Amino acid sequence: MRYLSTRGQAAEPSFCDILLGGLAPDGGLYLPEEAPRVTRAELDAWRQLSYADLAFAILSKFVTDIPADDLKAICRKTYTADVYCYTRNGGAAAEITPLTKLEEGFYLQELSNGPTLAFKDMAMQLLGNLFEYVLDKRGEAINILGATSGDTGSAAEYAMRGKHGVKVFMLSPHGKMSAFQRAQMYSLQDANIFNIAVRGMFDDAQDIVKAVSNDAAFKAQYKIGAVNSINWARVAAQIVYYFKGYFAVTANNDEQVAFCVPSGNFGNICAGHIARQMGLPIAKLVLATNENNVLDEFFRTGVYRPRKTAETFVTSSPSMDISKASNFERFVFDLVGRDPAVVRDLWAKVDAGGAFDLNGTPHMGKLAGFAFASGASSHADRLATIRDVWEKHGVMIDTHTADGVKVARQHRQAGIPMVVLETAQPAKFAETIEEALGRAPVVPEGLQGLENLPQRVEVMDADTDAIKRYIVANLG
Repeated sequence: MRYLSTRGQAAEPSFCDILLGGLAPDGGLYLPEEAPRVTRAELDAWRQLSYADLAFAILSKFVTDIPADDLKAICRKTYTADVYCYTRNGGAAAEITPLTKLEEGFYLQELSNGPTLAFKDMAMQLLGNLFEYVLDKRGEAINILGATSGDTGSAAEYAMRGKHGVKVFMLSPHGKMSAFQRAQMYSLQDANIFNIAVRGMFDDAQDIVKAVSNDAAFKAQYKIGAVNSINWARVAAQIVYYFKGYFAVTANNDEQVAFCVPSGNFGNICAGHIARQMGLPIAKLVLATNENNVLDEFFRTGVYRPRKTAETFVTSSPSMDISKASNFERFVFDLVGRDPAVVRDLWAKVDAGGAFDLNGTPHMGKLAGFAFASGASSHADRLATIRDVWEKHGVMIDTHTADGVKVARQHRQAGIPMVVLETAQPAKFAETIEEALGRAPVVPEGLQGLENLPQRVEVMDADTDAIKRYIVANLG
């Protein structure tokens, strides 16, 4: 498998090089030279596979520089009932990514049964094992720099804690995450984990990560890597559960399915886009946003207009409080015919703090062919949706999943099952759940009282040079 950058000026690296490097040297994002196609015979055979073996079958299409036996062992080590054991109601896990049927043709896919109760665990646990494997083989070490709006940080830290050869420096927006999200990260006392709370919004933290990644000399000298969804390996791992969800709600491969995906950084739904390109029969990909509706605005109008920090809302679905979606560049690369010159021109405008408008261009006419739809949700919407799903179905959902359910209901098609990808467990957003239902969510056994543990975090200004100095000072 050969890879290229969305901006067209990077050498062709291997999968393992991309795993360790994250952002391409030209500032672009890596993608396969072409999406591997899945045959009907493969789809038929994959229906019977366990999650681990399905992950191996799919990832084998993208990972050609790890021996097959080693990759299979890594997948089987990652995707076990012991790792993905925290079900929404506190019971034992019967399978990985089970579906909950709300009504005929309308489902939730549980992706949040991993150690940090968020869908990010589905990919991040694999990345932790891949990092350790590749670093051991190469005799190298890595210093991971990431930014989180709520869930990526804890998923990365739990996946990397105690891994030899790995240190994690995770930026988060100071005071903007839920109490449970902060406790998951800041209570970790592992020597290789460093939490930095940035005074600002997620986009400020994300801009710092990109600035450091674009400093080639610093990145090389201090072996800086990434686990945000700018890392292709994360997106590749997320493709797996689209196949698993499709198989779970269909009887054969002639049927189509729609997926609704709560999305802030476009990584999760980007995996669905690639699954569709591979040949998975996806009728529609529905993108759900909260009040920070930059992506919804694009799919409705053709205008991509990232907001400034002061224009970004702090909401009750904080993991989507993002106004500059990193992975969106991957989709636009496909939309403009994989022309890196066009992408460089468009992102020159974005990187300068501006916007771009595809109206009046040949690219706008191609948008419908990618089968996207979108919608937005508000705080009042998510309270009403949480309450409605609880009262009608006895199922408690988190705030982001509520955004997904609300938007999914607007885009249902007769005869096509709709699967909403669950984002996290309600326990992570207890304040809003109590506001909606007047009762506290179930906290899985072993995670009660997390907010009362001692916390270790450094609060800093959104200053790239200061963050660099902090990293260097703690590499010792």
